[in-house]
Amino acid sequence: MEFDYIVVGAGSAGCVVASRLSEDPGVSVCLIEAGGPDSSVLTRAPLGFVAEAQLKKNSVHYHTVPQPGLNGRRGFQPRGRVLGGSSSVNAMVYCRGHRSDYDHWAELGNPGWDYDSVLPLFKKAEDSACFGAGDYHGVGGPLGVDWLRSGMGSTQAFLQACEQAGVPRTPDYNGAQQDGCWPAQVTQRGGERCSAARAYLTPNLQRPNLTILTHAPSLRLAWDGRRAAGMHIVQGGQERLVRARREVILSAGAYGSPQLLMCSGVGPADQLRSHGIAVQHALPGVGQNLQDHITASLNWRSLRAEGCLGISPGGAWQMLRGIGQWRRERSGLITSNVAEAGAFLRTDDQVHAADIELEFVVAMVEDHSRKLYLGHGFGLHVTLTRPESRGEVRLTSADARDSLAIDPRYYSHPDDLPRLVKGVQKSLEIMHAPAMTPWRGAMLRPIAANDPEGIAAEMRASSDTEYHPVGTCRMGPASDASAVVGADLRVHGVDGLRVADASIMPRITTGNTNAPTIMIGEKCAALVRAGQR
Repeated sequence: MEFDYIVVGAGSAGCVVASRLSEDPGVSVCLIEAGGPDSSVLTRAPLGFVAEAQLKKNSVHYHTVPQPGLNGRRGFQPRGRVLGGSSSVNAMVYCRGHRSDYDHWAELGNPGWDYDSVLPLFKKAEDSACFGAGDYHGVGGPLGVDWLRSGMGSTQAFLQACEQAGVPRTPDYNGAQQDGCWPAQVTQRGGERCSAARAYLTPNLQRPNLTILTHAPSLRLAWDGRRAAGMHIVQGGQERLVRARREVILSAGAYGSPQLLMCSGVGPADQLRSHGIAVQHALPGVGQNLQDHITASLNWRSLRAEGCLGISPGGAWQMLRGIGQWRRERSGLITSNVAEAGAFLRTDDQVHAADIELEFVVAMVEDHSRKLYLGHGFGLHVTLTRPESRGEVRLTSADARDSLAIDPRYYSHPDDLPRLVKGVQKSLEIMHAPAMTPWRGAMLRPIAANDPEGIAAEMRASSDTEYHPVGTCRMGPASDASAVVGADLRVHGVDGLRVADASIMPRITTGNTNAPTIMIGEKCAALVRAGQR
């Protein structure tokens, strides 16, 4: 069990890193995943993620510590645990963010991470059926990106309502102009989900130099002095050591990567000692700088059942017909990602890029779909794209299989809640535009645009994550005491160890984080291979 490279975590970045490194037949790569294979039809059928969320087969459900900003509620934090990670169970929205996100990363002391430098990596990853090859998009890459094949009637009404409310269409929110409303670009190919595993691993399973271990939770790094020499894992109920001749790359996500670092003795010294962990290297930034997109979930009953999802005899028949259509044609209802359209908008003229993202969902999604209602409806997720609140993750034990103390500290910064309230006010204007009148029934949790205090109270009572935690292994120069990795993604103060996943983001991107995480995987592989020369 010895390889040149070990990649820990087969999620959105880990699949990319393992696949790209194993393109070189002269090196051996081992990809280690705590979850199982992505063999379920529910990971291929796009709408299957709704059932996956209920079954918990391919995900782990974390919760935050009680949040004062949420009236003491514990937030919900599901993460994928399967080949492909969260890209196998997410809503598939392909969104790169705003170019200023990456320019800001570079300004923080991370050369090579500006927008002009990372755009070629996005294009290299992409196989765009939406736009083809051009200034902003690529074809022939592993990751399929396409328009939806479902096209719910309520989705078209939402886009018309945006235009009526003064939010124009943008032809490509991943291109020159992010602001505006849009139909979703999704990580699908041929009417099936194209997760990071389907894109980067499935076509390359025959490579003799690529070993994939599933159902193999990682425990802690093995050290040879200050060099990461391998990973202790559990497989078949037995602890085993997998050795790395060259490097170990942690791609276990915004929660898993800092947890493994701390369980291996790299992190805040006082916290490690409190759990009886010997300090290999004191690095105070590990687990800090947690950022997440906080979201208001607004829901309405629909006056029309045929253009949205719901629980009813007609809805059941609609679903059965949709399953048959998907099996025959890979089209129709089952290809829906639920979040079929959206918009980027600004709450005032002072912000440099959209501070609110809307996602229109063709179902009533209350409390992460854990609270169900009879009948049909639709909803709108109103997301604060660049929150100022910062939190942390802390160990609860020295065992990496145990849960973490996750504290996003939602609304702890005084600007976050007022800005989200403004976004909700604009959203209500859109949802009350004429195009929505034939569809819009009663609101499940009524609020009014002219009542900002009432909106704020509702946000504290019901808002929660949009599933985008980042930042807990922050990228920055060694002179920055809060930084964990440098621009080359090497962990400061030790050798043979990098981190490549959403945890390295210094600041959260303006929009969904899956596409940027895949880009980070491409960047890491390029950095590693450049270092081989």
